[in-house]
Amino acid sequence: MCYNIAFIEKKLEQLAKRFNVGTIHGPIFHPPLFHASAFTHPYWPVLLHEQEWQIDFFRWGLIPSFTKDWEAAVKISTMTGNCIGEEAFEKPSFRKPIRTNRCVIPVSGFYEWRTENGIKYPYYIFPNNDDYFFLGGVYDEWVNPANNDLLKTFSILTCEANPLLAKIHNTKKRMPLILPQNNLNHWLDKDLNREDVLSMVTPYDEQLMHAHTISRKITDRKNYVNDESLIQEFSYPELQLLDAFD
Repeated sequence: MCYNIAFIEKKLEQLAKRFNVGTIHGPIFHPPLFHASAFTHPYWPVLLHEQEWQIDFFRWGLIPSFTKDWEAAVKISTMTGNCIGEEAFEKPSFRKPIRTNRCVIPVSGFYEWRTENGIKYPYYIFPNNDDYFFLGGVYDEWVNPANNDLLKTFSILTCEANPLLAKIHNTKKRMPLILPQNNLNHWLDKDLNREDVLSMVTPYDEQLMHAHTISRKITDRKNYVNDESLIQEFSYPELQLLDAFD
């Protein structure tokens, strides 16, 4: 799945220029996010396209528009950081957004854990050209009946893992849906039918990705610091030995 992501750019100017963004609904400058968890529900830049490209900030953890109250919203958002892409049209929380409210989530990389002999090893996965991954997502808008506040939230779709991610995320063999940049307009096309959408829920080319093991500092609450050290390569001799005989 994909519950841990990174966006290490200090400003959105580069992304905005790349897509000739007409409107940014949120801050242009922000501290780098070397690691963000779905369970902390961060606000994240997302790409949308109507008449022009837009960048907005949505909260991670989709709250369906039909949610009754804040208590229910808090509960459901802990379960909707991800959406199984192949099942999106059947799930109550996602079947409307997948048809009408698709979005793109830019990330610098993401994290997954590999399990060997009952031990988990964290990996950082990133584009091999120091670019972005563009993740396929869905969003919804919910109005809190207690105060009429509008909350926009999103979920990241997942798909079957490619060979690289199947080796890393070897318990569930899933990966985030990564869209080629030349496919982003197509993903956001509101006129697509079910078959068109599902045809894009496919693994990303592993040749366009790089991955390396990182320190367990990412899960160390006492020594955790959200900085560049989280994405730096860290070796595990026992894992290297295991791979040597793979």
